[in-house]
Amino acid sequence: MNLPTLSSIEAAARIVYREFQATPQYRWALLSERLGTDCWLKHENHTPVGAFKLRGGLTYFEQLRQTGMPASVISATRGNHGQSIGWAARSHGVPCRIVVPHGNSVEKNAAMRALGVTLIEHGADFQEAREHAAELATQSGAHMVPSFHAALLQGVCTYWWEYFKAVPQLDVVYVPIGQGSGACSAIAAKRALGHRARIIGVVSSHATTYADSLAAGRVVEAPVTTMLADGMACRVADQAALDILLGQLDHVVQVTDAEVAQAMRDLYTDTHNLAEGAGAASFAAAMQERATLKRA
Repeated sequence: MNLPTLSSIEAAARIVYREFQATPQYRWALLSERLGTDCWLKHENHTPVGAFKLRGGLTYFEQLRQTGMPASVISATRGNHGQSIGWAARSHGVPCRIVVPHGNSVEKNAAMRALGVTLIEHGADFQEAREHAAELATQSGAHMVPSFHAALLQGVCTYWWEYFKAVPQLDVVYVPIGQGSGACSAIAAKRALGHRARIIGVVSSHATTYADSLAAGRVVEAPVTTMLADGMACRVADQAALDILLGQLDHVVQVTDAEVAQAMRDLYTDTHNLAEGAGAASFAAAMQERATLKRA
């Protein structure tokens, strides 16, 4: 897969900004005190769905508009990707079904329904939900929106493009890995801008498919037991994402649910922003490595 270029990221930004403007990034003094070094936070919780995924949905549907809009779409999610696709589908007047596993976040399910999504509950985890969505797409002729795709990356890159331009002095960034679009987009934006930052991947220690796959150099399935970081609760790494990540990440940090919960508390205390588990995982990883960061 070819990574987005600077010109394609800039074109994607024009699409994204039809719906909302660039999200802010701040150096938070209290977080910096905790970490022992300057800590910048990019507030993707300030998008209209509270997550960066919306950017990718907008550029994916722009590509569909140019190539031929399907009669309906279907996808699978633990929440944020589904909101992204639901928002973009509603904007284009396309019926949208989203498959989620049983026991999925009540709040995220409600958010998707509020966007007009027809929600289907199936399976014990994201992988089973995704496989069921693919079966339904085949049966019904609906267009299956994947969780990882070049057109999604193009939009997601815009948040890293904003971040790297706004804070050129960044030395290191911590990126949670779910299906990989965030981390792959960080790599693409870094390359496009010639930024110097080291990119460190973050996975849940209760969902290690990407850590295991990166170590092995091939996709390795791993069980999912996280109860908090649902945005990283993937059982099977995506091969296309793995191909991009291999050799491009400085290293990978695994964080426990307990560390993520503490990071959520710290972020709320210091910034008055409530981060979801996967969103707080970056700060949890940074805190785990704060002794190294102080020496840097």
